[in-house]
Amino acid sequence: MDAVVERSNIWRAYERVMRNKGAAGVDGLTVFEFKAWLQQHWPSVKAALLSGDYMPAAIRKVEIPKPNGGVRMLGIPTVLDRLIQQALLQILQPEFEPEFSGHSYGFVRRCRIPPYTRDQPSAVLRAFGAGRP
Repeated sequence: MDAVVERSNIWRAYERVMRNKGAAGVDGLTVFEFKAWLQQHWPSVKAALLSGDYMPAAIRKVEIPKPNGGVRMLGIPTVLDRLIQQALLQILQPEFEPEFSGHSYGFVRRCRIPPYTRDQPSAVLRAFGAGRP
């Protein structure tokens, strides 16, 4: 966790969250208000993360209308929780990304599903041994 809360990692995470913008979470804090809030509260947030006492906030639920009718539920975390998620990602992803198989298309970022799998799901399942213990 020390690497996650290290100043340069948090700064990179902060820049990424600011670049992505996004809506406020349940606390109503926007990305534009976040810098001042973070400067004041970072010492206590960091202490909570390092002690294992940090608890993420609830997720704000938003209904997004679908073009064909109905709605899709969207969960919006707070800006602070997005910052922490990004900081964790930046540390964990380089550690675990090399471990993924070249065939883990559902989990490896920026990896496209090969064309032969799109129309033949049963053949793909047989080829990769789906259903085996």
